[in-house]
Amino acid sequence: MDAVLLAHFPRLTGRERVLDLGTGAGVIPLLIVDEVREVLAVELNSAQAALAVRNAALNGVSEKITVREGDYRDPPALFVFESFDLVFANPPYYPVGCGAVSTCAGRAAARHEITATLADTVRASAYALRFGGRLAMVHIPERLGEIICALHRECFAVKRMRLVQPRPDKAPNLVLLEAVKGASLTGMRHLPPLIVRTADGRYTDEIRHIYGGSV
Repeated sequence: MDAVLLAHFPRLTGRERVLDLGTGAGVIPLLIVDEVREVLAVELNSAQAALAVRNAALNGVSEKITVREGDYRDPPALFVFESFDLVFANPPYYPVGCGAVSTCAGRAAARHEITATLADTVRASAYALRFGGRLAMVHIPERLGEIICALHRECFAVKRMRLVQPRPDKAPNLVLLEAVKGASLTGMRHLPPLIVRTADGRYTDEIRHIYGGSV
């Protein structure tokens, strides 16, 4: 759900050149491909990168989605400086040693900062984006202070923020952020919380709308 909610968070005009950092199987590019000009999807894991290539081909969108295998901690090896309008980032949520531990190496790398830290992700985004470009990120609320500090260090200002609650009576477990490179620190919009399920466990109308009524 994290990737789906992130893909629907920023407003798209059809003109954006997009970078997806740590694309995995390429979910976000597939969800946004019809609403942007082109997407470069970067993935470190070779098996996941191959799956992202296959998924783009199966959906007939290989001409708009380019998948590049590599480590975005070395941005110049993967993409041109300040050449993107929008970056999507769904980075690992937990520092090594924190959060639930998975015995699956791939899942552990996805959840924990084994291969890339929050600072690495923000730094790569700053390298990729033009002045005024946007970074859309999903993360966990407990690290919000760290996230904002990391963004400020790379000259980003948060302009839109939305907390995600699993149910109306539950604390938020995700935060959606949109930050602009080079913008002033004033004018951040706090959007109403996004509630995933009603009190009786059904998906809310907004979640059903995001999923096209299929949940």
